[in-house]
Parts: sequence; C-alpha cells; structure tokens
Amino acid sequence: MTHTTDEPLIDVRGVHTHYGASHILHGVNLVVRRGETIGLMGRNGMGKTTLLKTIMGLVRPSGGQVQIRGHDLRRLATHQVARLGVAYVPEGRGIFANLSVRENLLMAARPGSDGRREWTFERVLETFPRLAERLDHGGQQLSGGEQQMLTIGRALMTNPDVLILDEATEGLAPLIAREIWRICGLICASGISSIIVDKNWRHVTQITDRNLILVKGRVVFEGDSHTLRAQPDLVALHLGV
Repeated sequence: MTHTTDEPLIDVRGVHTHYGASHILHGVNLVVRRGETIGLMGRNGMGKTTLLKTIMGLVRPSGGQVQIRGHDLRRLATHQVARLGVAYVPEGRGIFANLSVRENLLMAARPGSDGRREWTFERVLETFPRLAERLDHGGQQLSGGEQQMLTIGRALMTNPDVLILDEATEGLAPLIAREIWRICGLICASGISSIIVDKNWRHVTQITDRNLILVKGRVVFEGDSHTLRAQPDLVALHLGV
C-alpha cells in the first residue's frame, strides 16, 4: 500500500444504473485517489461489474455523477476514459486470440496521460517472465493464467493512473493465483491506483487501502482492510460461501 493524496482520479457520486427496467446500482459512491488501492467485493450479481462498466462508460448511469480526473463521464466515450489514464482488465480477459503475445502487448503501448513511459515492453516482460517465454505464441495457445498475465501486462503498457481488475484470479489454479496476487502487490507498490474485484477477500485485503462491499447494488460496507478483517460476522454475512 502506498501514500495517497486527496486528488480524486475517479469520483462516483450517488450513481444509479439500469439495464432496461432492471435497477442495478442504487446510489453508489466511490472515490479513488492517486496511489490508492480499493477492494470491491460482494457475491455474484450484486453490481460489481456493472459499477466498473459504468466507470468506463460502457454502461451509462441513469442518475448521479461520475467524474474521471474532473471530467464529466457523460461527455466522454469509453476510449476517452482510457486516454485519461484508466485501464480496464475485464472479467473473461478479452485478449486478441489471433495475435501473438508480442503483438497483444505492443499494440497497447503508449505513454501515460502525463507522458510517462514507466511501463515499457521490457519492464512488462520482467514482471511476467512467463510471457517472455511465449512471445510468439498466439493468445489462444496460452493457459488461463497466462492469458490473465497477458491482459494485465497489456493494460500496464498504456501506463495507466488507475488499473481496474475484474475477477483477478477467477478460475485459476492456486499456484497461478498466488503469482497474480504477487503481481498485483507489485503494481500497487509502483504507485498505480487500483480497483480490484475478487472473491478471495483475504488476499484482497492484504494489498488494499480501502474496501467496499456491494449487496444488491448498494454499498453496505466501506472501510480499511483492518476494520473489515475485524468484523468476521459481516464478512460471513456478505462474502461467505
């Protein structure tokens, strides 16, 4: 966990989101400041992915306000949100299966919103040595864990200010999941702000500054990791299997 400032990179205020007649998010608030790591938790179907898609402009809010670095989301297309320094690693990964590992990475390479080029091709390969061994493999030839590494590495190639990671380790073998958590820790320590969604609340709270729990599209808990771990009844109620 890193030192934070009060500058909001993402500011979600009283957001409501619908899918047709279905009311998914109910007045959600979320602030992400520079250098801050947020855990977003809750059981399946509680609105986590909808909130992430709303932040990215993939789903438009029906009420409330979202600001990305002070810019009103209503005036932004999704690619403009990305250009403002927000990188999205979706559930299901979304790599280009017909491109090689090298091509997947290099196609995303660009300086950050302030011109930074800290995450180079070489640095990504140092962080993900498995990818360095598979540069000429097609995306479809990679294991699930390698695909997750590739999609995170591709996001880092954009030199983001905020990395949004949906279902960080879902479906991965325990050994690979541990490697993903190690990498998440390195990313957080590098100063990139993060929103991390994962069902393993114990691992999430080891690297997050603050955590939110969503239940049926409403925030039922917001607090630091120590406070959450100190409330086992709350965890069992909202996150227990």
